[in-house]
Amino acid sequence: MAATPKRKISTARQGARRSQIHLIEPKMISCKKCGNLKKSHYACPVCKAK
Repeated sequence: MAATPKRKISTARQGARRSQIHLIEPKMISCKKCGNLKKSHYACPVCKAK
């Protein structure tokens, strides 16, 4: 048999656990060569295409 919880988890406790589950917007910086926005620690897609 599978383990079952003894009590219902409250919505506050459930919400506190789920508060860590969210999307984070990537940090964008300007390229030193062309000035376009690019992700930090990534190659510039505009300069790379040239």
